[in-house]
Amino acid sequence: MGLSKRLDAARKGYAGHDASLSALAHDPAAIARAYSEEPHSRGASKYLGSMVYGGLDGIITTFAVVSGVVGAELDAGIILILGLANLMGDGFSMGVGAYLSSKSDQEFYARERERESWEVDHFPQAEWQELYELYRSQGYVDEDARTMVDIKFKDRERLVDAMMIEELGLQKDDKKPALEGLVTFLAFVVAGAIPLLLYLLDLLFPFELGSGTAFLLSLALSGLALFGLGAAKTLVTQRAPWRSGMEMLLVGGLAAGVAYAIGALLKGII
Repeated sequence: MGLSKRLDAARKGYAGHDASLSALAHDPAAIARAYSEEPHSRGASKYLGSMVYGGLDGIITTFAVVSGVVGAELDAGIILILGLANLMGDGFSMGVGAYLSSKSDQEFYARERERESWEVDHFPQAEWQELYELYRSQGYVDEDARTMVDIKFKDRERLVDAMMIEELGLQKDDKKPALEGLVTFLAFVVAGAIPLLLYLLDLLFPFELGSGTAFLLSLALSGLALFGLGAAKTLVTQRAPWRSGMEMLLVGGLAAGVAYAIGALLKGII
């Protein structure tokens, strides 16, 4: 059983109150084998959060645009113009934002780690005392705290890692900023295109759908996509899929309802 499969089994055992599955995932031999066969790395799954949240944001914002235009009883061409403009503009903005945020976090971590490394080299006794006091403040008895600090001091890199986590609450993020930005952008664009799908198909292959029917079908597709992505979010949050799906469906529905109402209001005023 590899590391990822062992973790999956542990989660399923806990969620389903399956003691035998949990025991299998926590078998000492299985744990040792998992860590020897597979490095403790999240791999592609570390970008799952960006994929899910980018997709959810794409569906909600694009369908809000569709709802606003339909509420104002404007032409379907306006839906495509505003929808596609929103899709590419907001998608690009989200992708760049994710890139800059990830890059800034990594730069801050690198700067703080450089400082901690310098302090370890120049003030080892003070760092020993600081880490000792941190462990004591967490409730460790004197002897255990001293032992733990002494163990950390045997390896400089391990010591710096400990200071970063215990003192600053910082852990290294090994995600690539450019890839995170790209994943967020693509997820936003692909998922956000769902509310526009029928209007795009009608433009390419006219099938004479009425505006009301097209909107209802777009609503149904968007609702299914919202529920599906909301359920998929549980891969990150570990919550109940149906509850998370309904939550996202409700949020998306409220956003669309507000946009529709504003469109209808402005139509009456203008």
